[in-house]
Amino acid sequence: MPTLPKVLEPSGGERVAPAPSRTLPCVREGIGNVRHERDAYPPEGIGTFGRGEAAIRRMIVRGTVNRRGFLGTALALGGGVGLAPRGLFAAEAAKGAPNCEKLGWRFGITAYTFRHLALCEAAEQVAALGLRYIEGFTWQKLSARKPNVVTNETMATDDRKETKARLADLGVQLVSCYCQAMAQEDACRKLFDWAKEMGMEILVAEPPPAAYDMVGKLLDEYQLSLAVHNHPKPSGYWNPDVFLKAVEGRTKRIGVCGDTGHWARSGLKPADALRKLEGRIVSLHIKDIAKFDDPKCPCVAFGTGEGDLAGVAREIRRQGIKPFIAIEHEVNAPTVADVAACVAYFDKVAGE
Repeated sequence: MPTLPKVLEPSGGERVAPAPSRTLPCVREGIGNVRHERDAYPPEGIGTFGRGEAAIRRMIVRGTVNRRGFLGTALALGGGVGLAPRGLFAAEAAKGAPNCEKLGWRFGITAYTFRHLALCEAAEQVAALGLRYIEGFTWQKLSARKPNVVTNETMATDDRKETKARLADLGVQLVSCYCQAMAQEDACRKLFDWAKEMGMEILVAEPPPAAYDMVGKLLDEYQLSLAVHNHPKPSGYWNPDVFLKAVEGRTKRIGVCGDTGHWARSGLKPADALRKLEGRIVSLHIKDIAKFDDPKCPCVAFGTGEGDLAGVAREIRRQGIKPFIAIEHEVNAPTVADVAACVAYFDKVAGE
């Protein structure tokens, strides 16, 4: 299966979707400031569904098939076991994360891992992996059918209802969402209203400490949690000490979304950072990286780099906590098979 997904052309043929331009498409500029490259999304096909993996993906997104019919559809369109798309069989073979489930860990994927897709298509990949949890981000397109709708508080009522129904059909829960700004109360209320309506529990962001009083009040009112995220140094929250100082004496609803790969890129051992933040861990972004203490190093397949994911799993077990743990594999357009290997590795070390 090619690394980049294929999309349908109006002529009925297929072409390879464009890849995002960089491996790490976000640049931190201190606390609360972020620039993001806007990744391209494959256009919706025109006419019949066609054949092959692109057709199957489109049928699932449109609701023509769900996960229960996933393998049968792959067989039918692929022309038999020998001709069905290989990546789809790798996905169907993924049995989720049984060790994580035994530990009571909610283990899923960030939609940013599949950022070359829209949210509904990313959720399809999560379901194919045998997982049930996803984190969105507020500049992601909603679906291939509605490329002009973005996954945030600007969604119309009908789009919200349709999205909840689609996720429910896939068996995937939108647990959290990464947000770009959280500074003004009126804007925060709209964001929190949307998050609550969509069934979310956590909002991930990097607000300035000056906003903590206002945000903390709203978190208590809406019964939501804020998970403060870290990017590599020199970003504002790269060191856990910055967060711990800002959160002193504040509601426990303000916690961290610890990005283990960004800690390692910054020269911090992820397990040590988790130990320091004990009692404030709400969620985790887990990734493996090529080189410790190198802010610009790329992500690599789990277990092949210097991100010490085994140490991360041991520390989570030691603390006896059950945060939302999400893979964030920041490579260009990973295949389901790529991410399935990451799932399998972390589930293995979780059980050791």
